[in-house]
Amino acid sequence: MDHSGWKFSAREPAAIAHGGDLGGLRQAFPDAPKPWLDLSTGINPVPYPVPPVEASAWTRLPEAAEVQALRAAAASAYGAPDAAHIVPAPGTQILIETLPRLLAPTRVAVLGPTYAEHAAAWARAGHAVAEVQGIDALGDARVAVIVDPNNPDGRTFPLAERRALAESFSARGGLLVADEAFADLEPVASLCPQVGPGLVVLRSFGKTYGLAGLRLGFAVAEPGIAARIAEALGPWAVSGPALAIGTAALSDAAWRAEAARARAADAARLDRMIARAGGQVVGGTRLFRTADFSDGPNLYRRLAVAGIAVRRFAERPERLRFGLPPDKAAWCRLSRVLK
Repeated sequence: MDHSGWKFSAREPAAIAHGGDLGGLRQAFPDAPKPWLDLSTGINPVPYPVPPVEASAWTRLPEAAEVQALRAAAASAYGAPDAAHIVPAPGTQILIETLPRLLAPTRVAVLGPTYAEHAAAWARAGHAVAEVQGIDALGDARVAVIVDPNNPDGRTFPLAERRALAESFSARGGLLVADEAFADLEPVASLCPQVGPGLVVLRSFGKTYGLAGLRLGFAVAEPGIAARIAEALGPWAVSGPALAIGTAALSDAAWRAEAARARAADAARLDRMIARAGGQVVGGTRLFRTADFSDGPNLYRRLAVAGIAVRRFAERPERLRFGLPPDKAAWCRLSRVLK
């Protein structure tokens, strides 16, 4: 088997930079106007209106019926066959960390460039990890990871191609992990209805519903795999308030449809703003836009001086990722700097 071009690593990777941490920026730019406008994440800036939560949800352990209600709501929202295929977790990140620990060390291919925590988690668990540049190269590994829509460029593959990939891994006893964290508001078809042996789909709640602090995410898998993941997470993995809020939000298809429409309009508006500033949009989703600028590092600094945080990439200094502003004042603030 030809592994030319593969870069393997089973060592602990270096620390990964993420958006959403303003502490370093506050220190680096202490004179920036406050409050900071944080556009460094891909979280919906218009959150789901949190419904009232019974006081007892804060004072008692979650009940099995509440977990089952959340699983049923998630199965319906994601198109999974039934609730037995759903594993709720305290955020998708913990699922990214848990899956590698369920398998003996093996070869793992991650379709990149993408969210760096996938490769890091598999490497920390002792697997030999390779980042590959093409979907055809994933077949050389025992485990493959794809992020679709991809972060940070929004890359996506046709459902038929992803389904064939999942079937290929299943047929030879492998595993395909499909991270669909940004799929909820996109016009893309999900693999959730096709979950079976050899396929695990990850879905994020916090990004779509603008409630990242709630810490809620899901694995969608055939019941046997789902049970193993749930066992690894342990009892009461999701808090009572998260169960209540998650069930209500996932059951609200009308809100989700309107959010998809509104965020698509926002993304188009941001594209026009970036183009007027001389940037070239290279991809994204309805929750973030990624663009290249000839003066990327200088623009990043100008934005920071103005108290606006965006995501930069050490390996691509010309590239910046913008989340969506939450309101008129924020749009105007960003526009003034980009002009």
